[in-house]
Amino acid sequence: AVDEARDFFVDALWTGKVGGGAKKLTESQRRSLEQSQFAEFNRRYGGKRRNAELLLARNSQGEIVACAGVEVDRIPDGSMKSSGVLTQAPVMSNVAVGRKFRRRGLAEQIVKEVESFVQSEWGYESCYLYVEERNRAAVKLYQKLGYRRIWRDNDATTMLPTDSGRLMNRGTVLVCMEKSFGGGFWESLLGRS
Repeated sequence: AVDEARDFFVDALWTGKVGGGAKKLTESQRRSLEQSQFAEFNRRYGGKRRNAELLLARNSQGEIVACAGVEVDRIPDGSMKSSGVLTQAPVMSNVAVGRKFRRRGLAEQIVKEVESFVQSEWGYESCYLYVEERNRAAVKLYQKLGYRRIWRDNDATTMLPTDSGRLMNRGTVLVCMEKSFGGGFWESLLGRS
């Protein structure tokens, strides 16, 4: 299943990546991205690691249409260079929808699925995520779903497949967002939900 998820993710995220990514990957780019994605998925979600899941949404033909990962991890306090930790909580990542399945509400559905999983399976009342600020569609979706900005890292980097066939590290602004699921009468009464 990790092979299948890796292939889906390379096509859904890395091909035409927001920020100027190549519209079509070369074989060399694809191989390199598949290897690094396979290693990341295995490190994050593989084996017997508790509190880490990769969720896959499939259509009636069994084809993956969307994915999202979630793992319990430390959330830095915003000064990424320091060792300060804000909290340890679920962090959603690797959210992607297949190109031919976009604009059907699947991103919203898979985010809600992760939130439900985090609450029902792990008992957490909040979830965090990191998103590139230039990915305006994703930021807008997360805000619509109730996520609020906690901090931003102006010195982050991301890999970008270029039309020249190379994979380059480029600067980006990374935003940490958090959603509290709230819930109780007391939180509502105190205005913290």
